[in-house]
Amino acid sequence: MKILMVLTSHDQLGNTGRKTGFWLEELAAPYYAFKDAGAEITLASPKGGNPPLDPKSNEPDFQTEQTHRFEADAAATAQLAATVRLDSVSPADFDAVFYPGGHGPLWDLAEDQHSIALIEGFLAANKHVALVCHAPGVLRHVKTPEGKPLVAGRKVTGFTNSEEEAVGLTQVVPFLVEDELVAKGGLYSKGADWSSYVVSDGLLITGQNPTSSAETAQQLIKQLAR
Repeated sequence: MKILMVLTSHDQLGNTGRKTGFWLEELAAPYYAFKDAGAEITLASPKGGNPPLDPKSNEPDFQTEQTHRFEADAAATAQLAATVRLDSVSPADFDAVFYPGGHGPLWDLAEDQHSIALIEGFLAANKHVALVCHAPGVLRHVKTPEGKPLVAGRKVTGFTNSEEEAVGLTQVVPFLVEDELVAKGGLYSKGADWSSYVVSDGLLITGQNPTSSAETAQQLIKQLAR
């Protein structure tokens, strides 16, 4: 089982002067779900190298058993420091792709032509695509072979408007994940704020928030095992 994990290279939180990036829990929990299931993992990002970590995700309130495990894992941290460039990977080399969130992807991966083509390529090859928290927002320009929005008529979830409001970034982000998925015709649903909520629709698996990252990964493993 070979799984590609795609991280953001974007580190600026709009015009706030604050830093953003990927959310540590959303990398760490799935990383070990895959690792412990025997998967071979490749980490990629648009620019390659060391992707930016959202500093907030490493504050004590947001640390978990898996984030501690990741930070103490020399092989994992070395792999993170040397992500491969997104334009160098092909769906042919993997069984599935997983996108961790954080606010960063809303700026770069959502508009990245390599990411868009990669997701379309995985689905065309009948391979699973899983995304969690803000990462479902990267589906905004992904199309079906017929040229329709990928999410149109499909069951999806992602970071909710009320969760974005709670973190005070509604006016900072380039778009709201919930609104965008609905605008593109997605059959959007959600659980209670900050609770684990995962939706599967064929090859597409989406999770609502950081709490959903482990369950999203487990859902992907379960489907790959079928």
